[in-house]
Amino acid sequence: MSNKLPANKLSATRAREILAAAQTTRVLVVGDVMLDQFIWGGVTRISPEAPVPVVKVEKSEERLGGAANVARNAAAINAHTTLLSVVGDDEPGATLKRMLEEAGIHASLHIDPQFKTTVKLRVIGRQQQLLRIDFETAPSHEILATKLADYERQLQDADVVILSDYGKGGLAHIATMIERASAAGKAVLVDPKGEDYARYRGATMLTPNRGEFRQVVGRWKDEPEMAAKAQALRRDLGLTALLVTRAEEGMSLYTDSGALTIPAQSREVFDVSGAGDTVIAALGVLLAAGASLPDAVRVANEAAGVVVGKFGTAVAHPNELG
Repeated sequence: MSNKLPANKLSATRAREILAAAQTTRVLVVGDVMLDQFIWGGVTRISPEAPVPVVKVEKSEERLGGAANVARNAAAINAHTTLLSVVGDDEPGATLKRMLEEAGIHASLHIDPQFKTTVKLRVIGRQQQLLRIDFETAPSHEILATKLADYERQLQDADVVILSDYGKGGLAHIATMIERASAAGKAVLVDPKGEDYARYRGATMLTPNRGEFRQVVGRWKDEPEMAAKAQALRRDLGLTALLVTRAEEGMSLYTDSGALTIPAQSREVFDVSGAGDTVIAALGVLLAAGASLPDAVRVANEAAGVVVGKFGTAVAHPNELG
C-alpha cells in the first residue's frame, strides 16, 4: 500500500457537483456556543490614566461564535443544519437564538438559568485587535443530561455529526455522544480541545490545528516524524482519519492509505479567527454529500482560504468555492 494519498487537484466541475449535493445533507452540530462581539474605533491618543490606547468607538457588531459559527458555516453551503447547545437565560442567549434563526439554522438551545452565555468581546483599533474580554461559566450537569437525551432524538435524522469542543463544559458527555453516533452508523467529526484525546476515541475524524496536535504528541523534527506521530495517534484512538490544520503550511490528512498534505491557498491572510470552524463544517457537509475524504479536504482547504481573507468569524459561500 502506498504511503501517500493522491495529490491531484480537484476539478472545478467536481467541486460544483459536490457542493450541489450538499443541499440535501442533514448536519447535526453539538458543542459550545458563544456570542462574538466586536467594537471598532479610531485610535489617536494614549490614555492619561495608563499607557494604553484610547479607542473612540465608531461601530459595533455581533456574530455567531464557537459551535454556532460551525453551524453557520454548514448552513452557508446550503446544508440542512441543526445545532444543539446550552445558553443562559440572558440577553446574549436570546441574541444567539435570534441570529441562528436568521441564518436558517434549527437551534435546539437548552436554557440554564445558572449559566451565563459565553461572550467574547473584542476591541479593534486601526484594524488590529487591542483587547479581548471573555465572559463565561460552565453549564449545570442537569442541563447537560437533558441535552444528551435531546441528542439521541436529533441523531436519528442526521447524516453526519460535528462535535465542536471549545472546552466550555458543553460536551461533558462527548465520549457517550461518539459511542451512540457510531452505533447509529453516523460519521462523527470532532474539533478537539485540551490534552485528553482519549475521550474522543472511536470518532471518525479529529481536526486539531498544529498547536493543538503538538500539545498532545510533542514536537517533531521533520515531516516523516510528524506523520509517524499522527498515524500512531490515529491508530491509538481508532480514528478513520486525522486532519492537522497547519496555517501557512496548509493541512495534512492521515488515513490508512497514507498522508496527503495540501498547501494553503495563496492569498492575503486578514484574520484566522474561526477558520477551524469553517474546515470542520465543510468536511462534515461534503462527506455527507458523498465526497471522498481527499476531495472534501481539498474543498475545506479552499473554504479556509476564503474566510481568513475576511475579518472575524466568517463563512465561505458556494460561489466562492470551486
